[in-house]
Amino acid sequence: MSEPTISTLVERVRDGDVRLHELEEHVDPDAAATVRRRVVAEQSGADVDAFGEYAFDAADADPNIDNMIGGVQVPVGVAGPVTVDGGSLSGSRYLPMATTEGALVASVNRGCSVIDAAGGATARVTKSGMTRAPVFRVADVAEAEALASWVRDNVPTLRTAAESTTSHGELREVTPYVVGNNVYLRFAFDTKDAMGMNMVTIATREACDVIEAETDASLVALSGNLCSDKKPAAVNAVEGRGRSVAADVEIPREVVEDRLHTTPEAVAEINTRKNHVGSAKAGSLGFNAHVANTVAAMFLATGQDEAQVVEGANAITTAELTPEGGLYVSVSLASLEVGTVGGGTKLPTQAAGLDVLGVRGGGDPPGSNGDALAEAIA
Repeated sequence: MSEPTISTLVERVRDGDVRLHELEEHVDPDAAATVRRRVVAEQSGADVDAFGEYAFDAADADPNIDNMIGGVQVPVGVAGPVTVDGGSLSGSRYLPMATTEGALVASVNRGCSVIDAAGGATARVTKSGMTRAPVFRVADVAEAEALASWVRDNVPTLRTAAESTTSHGELREVTPYVVGNNVYLRFAFDTKDAMGMNMVTIATREACDVIEAETDASLVALSGNLCSDKKPAAVNAVEGRGRSVAADVEIPREVVEDRLHTTPEAVAEINTRKNHVGSAKAGSLGFNAHVANTVAAMFLATGQDEAQVVEGANAITTAELTPEGGLYVSVSLASLEVGTVGGGTKLPTQAAGLDVLGVRGGGDPPGSNGDALAEAIA
C-alpha cells in the first residue's frame, strides 16, 4: 500500500472521518494494521514499530483479534522430549512452551528428564464436557422445582434442539441448580477436538428457546456464571469443565537422589505441608505448586484461550512413597479447556506448536487430538 494512502487514512482517522474498526473497508488488513500503529504512535508518543514485526498475514488473524496493530513475540522453548503413555498420546514428545518467565522451561525440562529416567509418565483423560449454564427466572420455589423436574424428564428433547446447531457437539447432561426463584441449568457437551465455548453457547441457546416455549420460565442470561468460565470456581474443581486429566509416574529412589538431590520422603513431606496443608489454609482451589505457569506457557504455544488458565490451574498434586521406597507423583487437572481446532490454533506459529506435539486438527476418532493435548499438558 502506498505511503500517500497510509498517510491519508491516518489523517481521516485522526479527524474522525474513519473509525479504527472500519479501516479494512478501505485497505487490506496488513495496511490497516499499519495505519492503526501510526495513529496509536501519534496519540501515545510511544514507539510501536516492534508490533509491526509479525510473521503471519493479518487477514489470517481476523477471527482472533479486533483493531489489530501487529503482533507480540513471545519466546518459545521446548522441554523434553518426555515419554507419555496416554489414552490418546503415546510415545516421546517435545513440549512447546511460550513464556517470558526465565527458568520455567528449564524447570519443566528437568522434571521431564526425571520422568524419562523413570520410564515415562502415564496420562489419561477421565472426563470431558464443556459447560454453559443459563439462568432462568421463575415465580417461586414451587415453579423452580417444577422446572427442574421438567428438565430432568425432557433431556432428549433438549438434546435434539441443542444438537441441531452443530455437526460435532453432543449434549451429555443437564444439571439443574435452584436458588430461590432462580434456576440454573448446567449444560455439558462433548465438543470433540474443539475447545467448544462458542459451540456450546449457540447450542444451549437453542435448548433455552424450547424451555421458554414449553414452561413458564424466563431466560435472564445465557450464562449465569455457574458454567463457570474464566473464573475461579469450586464447581469446576468438583464437576470438571473441558477435560479432566490426570498423569502420574513412579520414580525409583536412586533417580530421585541422583537427579533431584533429595529423597522420596522429603518430596512427599513438602508436598503435603505446602501443596495440601498450605493451600487448604489459604482457601485455595488449586493444591499444587505452579501448574498455572506450565499451563499458560503451553496454552500460548498452541493457540488456546489464555484466559482459561484460571480453570486450567485447578489442579491437585500428590506425592507418596511406593512400597519399594521410591516416589509416586501425580497431578490431576480438573478443568483443562483445550482444543486442536478453531480459535487460535489456526495461526501459523500456534499451529506449529500443535504440530510439534502431533495433535493439530481433528483427531481420528474425533476428540482424540484434544485428549492428546490435554495428556501432554498434564
